[in-house]
Amino acid sequence: MDNKVLEQLKEKANAIRKDIIEMLAEAKSGHPGGSLSAVEILTYLYFKEMKVDSSNPQWQDRDRFILSKGHGAPVLYSTLAQKGYFPKEELLKLRKTGAMLQGHPDMKGTPGVDMSTGSLGQGLSAANGMALAGKLDDKNYRVYALLGDGELQEGQVWEAAMTSAHYKLDNLTIFIDNNGLQIDGTNEEVKNVNPIEDKWKVFGWHVITIDGHDLLQIEKAVEEAKNTKGKPTAIIAKTVKGKGVSFMENQVGWHGVAPNEEEKEKALKELEVLI
Repeated sequence: MDNKVLEQLKEKANAIRKDIIEMLAEAKSGHPGGSLSAVEILTYLYFKEMKVDSSNPQWQDRDRFILSKGHGAPVLYSTLAQKGYFPKEELLKLRKTGAMLQGHPDMKGTPGVDMSTGSLGQGLSAANGMALAGKLDDKNYRVYALLGDGELQEGQVWEAAMTSAHYKLDNLTIFIDNNGLQIDGTNEEVKNVNPIEDKWKVFGWHVITIDGHDLLQIEKAVEEAKNTKGKPTAIIAKTVKGKGVSFMENQVGWHGVAPNEEEKEKALKELEVLI
C-alpha cells in the first residue's frame, strides 16, 4: 500500500468515527466503544480489499461481510454510507421508529448488510454457510466476519469453528475485535476467554495476531489469509475500546452509552485534530 492510499484510508477511518459519534448522540442510545474499536478493520475491508458494488448490493460474486457482534452496527452503517450504499442522512435516523437503520443490522431492510445479526455467537455459522456455498458453486468470492472477544464465550462459536476447519474453508477469514472489555467488565473478570490464539489454533485455524488499528498490519494479515490454503484464518486484532476519543478509550462504561451533546462536541473536536 503506498502512502497516498494509506492516508486516504486514515481519513476515511476518521470520517467513520465522526459518523459514529454523531449518529449515536442523535439516537441517544447505542454502542460507541465496540464500534470505534473496529473502524480500521472495516475501513480496510470496504475501501481497499473487498469486491463489492454499492449500486448492486446483491451481486452474486461479491465478497461477503458479517458483523457477528451486531451491537457494533454504527461502524457498519457508517462504512456502508461512506461507500455509497445509502444516503448519509439515514445515519441520523438511527434507532428511530420506521427508519432503515435499527440497533442491529437487518439484511432485509438495509442495502449492503449480508446477514441480520445481534444475537451473539451466530455470525460464524452464517459465514460458514456462505463460504461453503462459494466452494460448492465454484465461486471465488471471500467471506469475512467480525466477532467480539466477549462473544467467544458463546458455545456456538466453537461448534462453528470446528465446522470451518472440518470443511477446510480457506475462503473464510474472521477478525476477533480483541479490545478486552465487554458490557460487565473485562473479559477476564466476566469469563476468561484467553488464550485466544491457542484456542483457534487447536481448533484447526491459521492464526495471525496484529494491532487492529494499524492498516498496514491489517493489509499484511489479509494477504496472508488469502495465501493460506486448506484452513480458515482467524486474525486476532488487538484493539482499544472507544479508540480515537480519549475519554472513551479503555472505559467499559462506554460499551453501550451514547454521548450527550457536550460529549459529542468534545469527541468531534478531538477527531478533527486527528485529521
